Amino acid sequence: MNREKIKQLKVALLTGGWSDEREISLSSGKACHKALTDAGFTNVDLIDVAEDGFLSRMEQSAYDVAFIAMHGPYGEDGCIQGLLEILHIPYTGSAVLATAIAAEKQIAKDVFRRSNIPTPEEILLIKGDEINPETIIETLGLPLFIKPSSNGSSYGVTKVTEASQMREAVELAWESSEVALVESCIEGMEISVPVIGNQDAFALPIIEIVTGAEFYDLKVKYEPSHLHHVIPARLDEEIYRHAQELAVKAHKALDCRGMSRSDFIIDAEGTPYILETNTIPGMTEASLMPDSARHAGIEFPELCTRFIEMALENTDEDKSE
Repeated sequence: MNREKIKQLKVALLTGGWSDEREISLSSGKACHKALTDAGFTNVDLIDVAEDGFLSRMEQSAYDVAFIAMHGPYGEDGCIQGLLEILHIPYTGSAVLATAIAAEKQIAKDVFRRSNIPTPEEILLIKGDEINPETIIETLGLPLFIKPSSNGSSYGVTKVTEASQMREAVELAWESSEVALVESCIEGMEISVPVIGNQDAFALPIIEIVTGAEFYDLKVKYEPSHLHHVIPARLDEEIYRHAQELAVKAHKALDCRGMSRSDFIIDAEGTPYILETNTIPGMTEASLMPDSARHAGIEFPELCTRFIEMALENTDEDKSE
């Protein structure tokens, strides 16, 4: 299907939802709606999936493709993807299994290790487990990070610098996940590496995250991008290329499609340690993926158009299998 015909398709732009990231998702949805309109799409419905009648609307409106702009639970964990599979509607981004695995940080870390992608050491605490700060510190040292295993966008994340902070940090993580991930802290440069594509996936320019905070927290993430994004990241050429290679490797190991964004810390020896892979990166004006794409010469309307093209490519590939 040529691009002009694609722009005449009926697109369901799915946003909102019920997660902690609802407001961010709504912002992503509005930004993507404008981008698709600017690109020349003539029939795009912006839909908050939490609204009454959502299922009936999806069943009855004969959508040709869905553009997913939902973050966190229900959007980035395989739920909405499973619904769209049942409805036989092609959709942007990764399929059910890839999104579900990437959303569960401890499972994703197992995939990374099997693919020889370095990742920080961790201890898992299931809700109700005894919290023993001394044992944890003996194993992982200080400082360390405590985060929900199945949430995103820095919700419930705490940097712990002393034993007295640990119990409160674990309980905060448990508020949004049954499993708290206690992770060793790798000191170094924080970077983010967007990847786009299906079988032909490639890395976009690396973003160096510069903050005055202890880590890339919620406040920093949604401040104007020029305050915190350095593109391209100020890395040695060999390390830069290696980080891009690892991001593509993570994309393929998780079986991602369309898009992903992997976050790393580069330690003092120049080793990139992967923290997580996001299968539906933020798509606001302040977001990392669009900012990186612009530096690669891909403007926001073109980026969103490519995501829809890749969604339809996925459908063609599935039919041929």
